[in-house]
Amino acid sequence: MKLSDLKPYPGSRKKRKRVGRGPGSGHGKTSCRGHKGQNSRSGGGVKPGFEGGQMPLQRRLPKRGFTNIFQKQYAIVNLSTLDKLTETDITPEFLVSEGVVKDMKDGIKILGQGEITKVISVKAHAFSNSAKEKITKAQGSVETIQK
Repeated sequence: MKLSDLKPYPGSRKKRKRVGRGPGSGHGKTSCRGHKGQNSRSGGGVKPGFEGGQMPLQRRLPKRGFTNIFQKQYAIVNLSTLDKLTETDITPEFLVSEGVVKDMKDGIKILGQGEITKVISVKAHAFSNSAKEKITKAQGSVETIQK
């Protein structure tokens, strides 16, 4: 075999259809769209979810509940993560600078997953009850701050 003998596998390469290039091409005049109808027009076609006039699926399914637009989106941090840090005074600014929290959103909430083995003072926007208990049990302090 030589380099000049190389060619693509049969059927792996397909020539694109060049439409609107005259009657001799077989794809001229209407450019394979036919004469009339929705899909022959420019901008024609149906919107996503259209089912030919049948009631679309997103309208047939029952709707339940609502989305609370005032809900707070806290960045969460577990006690197990705080226990790994070397600092004893933990603030939201420190957590962001250390890369523990990427985006504060509406603040930081400390959750009680894991154990705390050292004395720390934590300032955050919200705490779970179990996190408060574990921090105070380890002689630490908890301070809730407002955003």
